[in-house]
Amino acid sequence: MRTRRATLGAVLAGGRASRFGSDKAVAKAGGQALLDIALAALAPQCDAVCVVGRRAPGLASLADWPAPGMGPLGGIAAALRHAGERGFAEVLTVPVDVPDLPPDLRARLEPAPACLADLPVAGLWPIGALPLLEAIVTRPGRHAVRDFATACEARLVALGHPLANINTPADLALWRQRR
Repeated sequence: MRTRRATLGAVLAGGRASRFGSDKAVAKAGGQALLDIALAALAPQCDAVCVVGRRAPGLASLADWPAPGMGPLGGIAAALRHAGERGFAEVLTVPVDVPDLPPDLRARLEPAPACLADLPVAGLWPIGALPLLEAIVTRPGRHAVRDFATACEARLVALGHPLANINTPADLALWRQRR
């Protein structure tokens, strides 16, 4: 019988939202804030959840590591560091701006490391990948999630359908219209 590994869920919510024009984490989709939708998608799949890049009352709220403005890799690094300090084996990361994450995302990504082929920010990352990620985010130059996924030999998982990625108010309006 396989023992389940303790998983921390992390919503990456620290982006500047420059194309959106306002704080997209609080933008409403289906009557709920995008942040609340992401948290609700993660909670049943993880042993605990946190938010990276912003404060969220009642939840562990982490700053990007090693500094703000690092993009998604800074959020993943912060979540892996937090998880490792608390005895979690892995972290399931999702972006705040994807309101239709599958309810079985973690199962689809097991075993870690793995990420969605079309959306690598949604990934299941083992704590053991932290030193590699720290080396990537502390060196000068480009910091792309795809580079980290390649470096840690993450499996790329295809869902078979595209997920909505809310980057502009028009994206949000289109998503609402399709629902």
